[in-house]
Amino acid sequence: MAQIPSDFVNYKSTQVFTLENVPKMFLHSHNTKAGVYGQIKVISGELMFYGFRSRRGEVEQTLVIPAGGIAVSPPEYWHKVEFLTDETSFRVDFFARKDSSIVKEKQSERA
Repeated sequence: MAQIPSDFVNYKSTQVFTLENVPKMFLHSHNTKAGVYGQIKVISGELMFYGFRSRRGEVEQTLVIPAGGIAVSPPEYWHKVEFLTDETSFRVDFFARKDSSIVKEKQSERA
């Protein structure tokens, strides 16, 4: 599993997702933006993470993420998640290089 480089900072987090409010895109193959790592944090239940070799490629990794666990999706990596219990909840924190334009844009939005 990928690790977030030490010079990257959290610039955005999603709300907590459950079966009732998860955006459909998370359940289908999608990727993170260039220069952005996504860190999935499971709050309750269990979530299955699937990583793909390419957009329409075969699964190259699977990981069961338990409550309290995390998984990291590197930039431009195709992946999806699957709920393993009805009680599963999770959120995603997004990280980019602290001097990147995406972080500077988010900081100016907060000002």
